[in-house]
Amino acid sequence: MKHEPQNAAILNAPAPGSGGRWAAGEDPVKRHQILEGAKRVFMKMGFDAASMNDVTREAGVSKGTLYVYFANKEDLFAAMMESERTYFVNLVRTALSDEADVTTSLYDFGMVFVTHVTSNKTINAMRTVIGVRERMPSLCQRFFTGPENLRTVLRGFLERQVAAGHLKIDDFDMAARHFLEMASGGYFKLRLFGDMDEPPSKEEIDYVVRGAVRVFLAGYGPDRKD
Repeated sequence: MKHEPQNAAILNAPAPGSGGRWAAGEDPVKRHQILEGAKRVFMKMGFDAASMNDVTREAGVSKGTLYVYFANKEDLFAAMMESERTYFVNLVRTALSDEADVTTSLYDFGMVFVTHVTSNKTINAMRTVIGVRERMPSLCQRFFTGPENLRTVLRGFLERQVAAGHLKIDDFDMAARHFLEMASGGYFKLRLFGDMDEPPSKEEIDYVVRGAVRVFLAGYGPDRKD
């Protein structure tokens, strides 16, 4: 099932209940505008240095409007990170087509996953989240291991493929972890901790993901020898 891009979903949000105007704090386009401004501020300045005034200037809204939507900086930051998490989950989900063969779906998923997770945008977001871990532990935990995340999306796909007879898997969590680790090729950690200044090239990612798919299917393919 395909999911709408984040911006399209916002633009297609239900119309206001009456009078053609949204109630205070309910306009999805205005909320998105604020979150996009907040994202630019937090990614550039970090959580501690950023202020609500910085967000109002970047988002092009008044302070009164900002506080109608978000009670404080912590509330705004949590909403921004939840928005990013949701976007990432939807992005990788679209790559896992139940109609395509397993090899193609895993390859497409791996390419989207590694390209996104090693991008400057994602690395900066991860560093910002890690920076507030002690102050906002529940937010960090939800961002990485929330009820719906990268691993649960992949697990659901693997379960459907096993039911269809295309894979043989006993431990779905372990299988999902195996593929994610192999596909990432260590790039994520190298990028996160500053040992790799630029994202890997498309050719590098392609080489690693293709290898991950081959090894994964050798271990979990329908002809696997137990």
